Order: sequence, then C-alpha cells, then structure tokens
Amino acid sequence: MNNDNEHKEGQEKISKEKSLNTSINYRQVFDDISSKYTSRRRITNKVVSIVAIVFVIGAIIPLGSILLEVIKNGIAVISIQFLTQPPGSIGSGSGGIGPAIQGTLITVGLASLIGAPIGILSGIYLSEYAPAGSAKGGRERAISFFANTIRLFNDVLTGLPSIVIGIVGYVTIVLAINSFSVWAGAFALSIIMIPIISRVTEETLKLVPNSLREAGYSLGISKSKITLFIVLKNAKDGVLTGVILAISRIAGETAPLIMTILGTSLFFTSLTGPVDALPLRIWRLASQPYESAHAFGWGAALVLILMILILSASLRIIARGRGIKVRTETI
Repeated sequence: MNNDNEHKEGQEKISKEKSLNTSINYRQVFDDISSKYTSRRRITNKVVSIVAIVFVIGAIIPLGSILLEVIKNGIAVISIQFLTQPPGSIGSGSGGIGPAIQGTLITVGLASLIGAPIGILSGIYLSEYAPAGSAKGGRERAISFFANTIRLFNDVLTGLPSIVIGIVGYVTIVLAINSFSVWAGAFALSIIMIPIISRVTEETLKLVPNSLREAGYSLGISKSKITLFIVLKNAKDGVLTGVILAISRIAGETAPLIMTILGTSLFFTSLTGPVDALPLRIWRLASQPYESAHAFGWGAALVLILMILILSASLRIIARGRGIKVRTETI
C-alpha cells in the first residue's frame, strides 16, 4: 500500500515538473518571439521617422529658398514712402504701393465676408445634417442626393482655373454695371474661397467624436445648439485653418482681378469703381523692363507675404480669445 502511494506521488511530481518545464519553454518561446517583433517594430519606427524627417526637410527647402529670395531682393525698397505713396511714373523708380495694399485689404476682406460664412455653413450642413452614407427613405435619399451634388460642385470649383472664375465675375457683374469694381473682384474671390472652406469644415467636423454629440442629446440639448456650442467649438481650430488657407489662396490671385477690378494707380474711392491690388501691382511691375520696377515688385511680394502671416497670426489670436470666452458661458 505504501509502495503504491509512493509510486503515485512520484508520478504526480514528474507530471508537475513536465508541466512546469513546458510552461517555462512556452514562456521562453513567447519572450523570444515578442523580443524579435519588438526590435523589428523599433527598427521600422526609426526608419519611418527618418524618412518623414527627410521629406519634411525636402518640403521646407524650396519654401525657405523662396522666402530668402524674396527677402533678399525686396527688403531694400521697404520704407514708409513705399508703403504709403501711390505709384510714380513708369521707370522713374519713385512712388510706392499704398493703393495696392489698401485695395488688397478691401477686396480680400469683402470676399471673406461673403465666402467664409457660406463655406462654414455649407460644411456644417454636409457634416451634421447630410452626412455621407446609405439613405433608406425618400426624404433621406433626396437630402443625400443634394449633399452629394454640393460635394461634387465643391470638388469641381476647387480645381477650376481661376481665370474662368474671373470671366464669370466679368460677365455677371462687370458687364451688368458697366464698370470694373470691388464688388466684382470680391465676388470672384469668394467663389474660390467657398469650396476650400466647405471641404475643410466638413472633414474637420467629422473628426469630432460622436460621444460628444450623444452626450448632448442625452441632456436634451437641441441639434442646433450641439452643432454650434459643442461640435463647432471643438473643431474651431480646423475650421479656422480652412479660412486661413482660403484667404492665403485668394490673396495671391491675379487672373480673377484682371477681369474684375482692372487696377488703378489711385487710392480707393468706391465699391463700384476699380481699385488696385498687390497681385496686380506685382504682375505689372514684373512686366516692365526696368530694374527699379523689378525691385518694387520684389518689395510688393514681401509685403504680401508679411500681410498673410500677420493676418493668420491675428485670426488665431482672436479665435483663442473667443475660445476662452465661450468656455465661461453655458449652453
């Protein structure tokens, strides 16, 4: 009897040792495999990081070279007279770009007042009230068809040559009032702005987590307040980026302005008359066979870049201040 018990205990010990050894072997194999995969992931991560840095540097080099070239050739002509005086006679090397700066601010500002609200509201509609997806009922199908049509027009307008938009502004406004005007230029530039802002707003709002919307619905908040005070508030940085991109795009457009505001050497007089703009002034100065005109063109290009940078920084500061104010209010 004792021999049987000893034999059973021995077998149990042997089986326990075997199971322990097996688990140790499995653990060792698992550690070896995980260490191999970990080292492979680290190598892959380093390679991808290095490639990304190389591409970023490759993208910055052309931009930096352009900025350095503009600064090198344009900084010499920057002065109070250059920024405030009207252009002098052709080839004289006197005068400035005062009317062009004034006209650019007026035209771009008016175009932004027209295009930014329309672009933001259309992006909100496409993201929150007509999201892309399968529609079941007749009403949902009609809304989906309408939204897809808007998306199609946005894509078409984004890739449309700006000269075509300038011709549209010329036919619809310039010929209607028999005069080149600020209104025509702002109308043409706003058409360029709208699809950019709309697309960026739509894609930015889609990134807001649905849990925020569901939390608002659970509290009984209406969809309009959820969209304005929760969704749009959390996506305001992306929406603002879209507005800045659109403003930067239209601030350097020349072809639509040739067809709509024509340009002048005088300061602004009325919204229904022609006005100068920096892109037009740069184009005209670059077309002249005089070194002084080319130097003034470089200076005007530098002023245009600085204006866009200052405007972008100002918009972000204003948006940050509004964000602090909104957080102190209740829905």
